[in-house]
Amino acid sequence: MATKKNINITNNTDVTSINDLVRYQEGMVVDLPPFGPDMPFRAKLKRPSILALAKAGKIPNSLMQAADSLFSGSKPAQPKKMDRNNLAETYEVFEILCEATFVSPTWQEIKDAGIELTDEQLVFLFNYTQRGIKSLSSFRKEQSNN
Repeated sequence: MATKKNINITNNTDVTSINDLVRYQEGMVVDLPPFGPDMPFRAKLKRPSILALAKAGKIPNSLMQAADSLFSGSKPAQPKKMDRNNLAETYEVFEILCEATFVSPTWQEIKDAGIELTDEQLVFLFNYTQRGIKSLSSFRKEQSNN
């Protein structure tokens, strides 16, 4: 007796074209949380993979535990008290993600201008890289309620 598997089937039988995938990989314009009431922040972003960054050696071994915790959304096997080192490691992973995420302006341009992203913007970027634009709709609702 065959078992049924959950398969997403759409009525559209067209295969996604390589050109569409290439365009998607080039990034899309996204509204990030603003710097202030009259300072919106819009940038062209792409969605890198933490796994691909680790495979490419862009996440150093010393940061793999922090990256794994972020990626899996779980606490490390030996939960640590949050301290300055843990926060610094998490920030370093966020910077690696920013480098891979920003298309325009680039992360280097942002740093060279002396601009520091807010914690809210960093968390927003992380959520965007992991879940895409749809995950941000609840974030936007929370923002409008504030």
